[in-house]
Amino acid sequence: MDTLISFGISFIVAFQSLGTWLEAPMKFFTFLGTENFFIIILPLVYWSIDAALGLRLGFILLFGTSLNELFKLPFHGPRPYWVSTNIRPLASETSFGIPSGHAQVSAGFWGMLASYVRKVWAWILALLLVLLIGLSRLYLGVHFPHDVLAAWIFGLLTLWAFVKLWDPVAARVKAMTFWNQIGLAFAVSLIMILIGGFFVYLLRGWTMPAEWNANATRDGGAAPNPLSLSGLITASATLFGLCVGLSWITPRGGFSASGPVVKRVLRFIVGLIGVGILYIGLKSIFPDGDALVPYVFRYIRYALVGFWVTGGAIWVFSKLQLD
Repeated sequence: MDTLISFGISFIVAFQSLGTWLEAPMKFFTFLGTENFFIIILPLVYWSIDAALGLRLGFILLFGTSLNELFKLPFHGPRPYWVSTNIRPLASETSFGIPSGHAQVSAGFWGMLASYVRKVWAWILALLLVLLIGLSRLYLGVHFPHDVLAAWIFGLLTLWAFVKLWDPVAARVKAMTFWNQIGLAFAVSLIMILIGGFFVYLLRGWTMPAEWNANATRDGGAAPNPLSLSGLITASATLFGLCVGLSWITPRGGFSASGPVVKRVLRFIVGLIGVGILYIGLKSIFPDGDALVPYVFRYIRYALVGFWVTGGAIWVFSKLQLD
């Protein structure tokens, strides 16, 4: 591991030495792998473009994010700027480094889009975006090359599993009763969180090197908090809410993103207002932190966001005759 870290530091220093003109485009490509980007693009696809595609993208994004949060804990690898002052910290992260969440999620997300579209141009676009997002994480100093390579492998394996298993698994779940579907979704969500908690327990004797914290905060960056379960709870809770909304709305006629352009635009606007109320509004009043009570409220908030996307917003659309 020391050899990989030494090589990574040399590579990143050389990459950053190419010039500051790369900073803006690299930050743009990194944005394409962030929660803020996905919380806008996923509802847009689901409500206004293609609901079937939006659903697939949502599931692989949230499941892939949950897996990434789990993988980080047993590897517990540092970020480059945590271990070397020769690397400029052009972004700030608090979780462990390997595997890269941006790289893993982008491989699954854009790969799923390409596999659904089934066009050469879609695969070229997906490969290009996955490559650039991965490179952006190196240039910004928040990931080593081996973080990104591991993430691409995990992301492609997740994509392969989803493409292979989506239809048979979906068919079996549709045959289940409503409450069995809810129970299954909650069980999967809870199991992932419990596994994360178990990994944190195994690391109870681990102490973060003082150097990591000093380097991470030297330019006003956020202090590392790598044993937090917040990211895992966010993804798992949203996935649960997505499933609940889908199970609730399906027997009521389901949803199709078809219709006139005006209705599609209005659906997105109305739906995004609801997302804002739940995502931003509840954040301002719910407790935050790394303890049981804040974790429970975080789970509730993100479960409501997920439910709104596939259930609540669809009900509102029907009442406003936007469906």
